[in-house]
Amino acid sequence: MAKLINIGFGNVVNSDKIIAVVSPEAAPVKRMVQRAKESNRIIDATQGRRTKAVLITGEEFIILSALQPETISRRFNGGWETEKERGESENE
Repeated sequence: MAKLINIGFGNVVNSDKIIAVVSPEAAPVKRMVQRAKESNRIIDATQGRRTKAVLITGEEFIILSALQPETISRRFNGGWETEKERGESENE
């Protein structure tokens, strides 16, 4: 069953369409984003903020998000971390 995932600033994506969530820092990802921009296959959901995650869809669209990949991953896995979990992960 399709599930909509919030990727920040009121933007949502269909979880069934996403095949990867990656950091935009690597050179291959930067090239992929540039090629998608050139061929009008990019969806910018950053609301003017810095891109922190790149979502790759099965339909060859690339979605840019201002949320961290870890945050989006937790949302895909169905969880919101509690205050206690957030504190524990910061101390690791």
